[in-house]
Amino acid sequence: MEPRAYSPAPNGAQFVLLTYGHQSGDVLLDSSLPLEDVSIKFNLLSIGYGRTFNLAGRQANVAVLAPYLWGTAQGTVFEDQVKVRRSGGGDLRVRFSTLLKGGAALGPKEFVQQKPATIIGVSVSIVVPTGQYDPARLVNPGSNRWAFKPEVGISRPAGRWTFELMGGAWLFTGNNSFLGNSRREQKLMASFQGGVIYTLRPRMWVSANTTFYSGGSTVINGTANNDRQKNARIGATFSYPLNQQQSLKVVWAKGVTTRIGGKLNTVVVGWQYAWF
Repeated sequence: MEPRAYSPAPNGAQFVLLTYGHQSGDVLLDSSLPLEDVSIKFNLLSIGYGRTFNLAGRQANVAVLAPYLWGTAQGTVFEDQVKVRRSGGGDLRVRFSTLLKGGAALGPKEFVQQKPATIIGVSVSIVVPTGQYDPARLVNPGSNRWAFKPEVGISRPAGRWTFELMGGAWLFTGNNSFLGNSRREQKLMASFQGGVIYTLRPRMWVSANTTFYSGGSTVINGTANNDRQKNARIGATFSYPLNQQQSLKVVWAKGVTTRIGGKLNTVVVGWQYAWF
């Protein structure tokens, strides 16, 4: 869930973000695997940095997020109950975006004078395989592969309301060290998100969002698995300004329909500090 992912900001704005998140719930797997009744409880602590800049007269943004994960996963393997604990650094995430319409690069004074307008933006997110990974383990903080997500988004204001729609696709490289020497590949996974935001007062807002993703089936050593995803989630976000530079954000999300993958409850609390 990424409400306001394409919202405009003054040129030269910088921010630091600290977040804590907790996820718990069931993980649905391919029925051909010898795993049943899998559930997880994981925590995530992350630090991020981002800034806006002028790109050919348009507002652009780059952000980097470094996570650390810890928690447990349990399930039944060949009728035996197994529980594992994992902790370690996760994969680094990098996101670049720019606004093609309604997002001229403006300084702070010009920015506050502009009127809200329809925005069209594009972005690419990259997951860098820097996380801790042990090829002898099925559950790892890192994924040992690259992932790329090009996306386009549109945001349309209407008074205090803002309506958003985004569409993109995840593309993955192969993991050549899956459970030893196996090669695990994952096919393209499409992702769509819609949301509505209500502004209570400047910099204080609440949103409701829904996301749907489909695809992402895996191939192990050339053998295709019956694990195509077709999942939907709902969520809400509340942002509260503490002062001119600091704000708090609370995020909740829940899996609604899950064919394969995690049907999880997620709660995230974030603190942001911004400056020029």
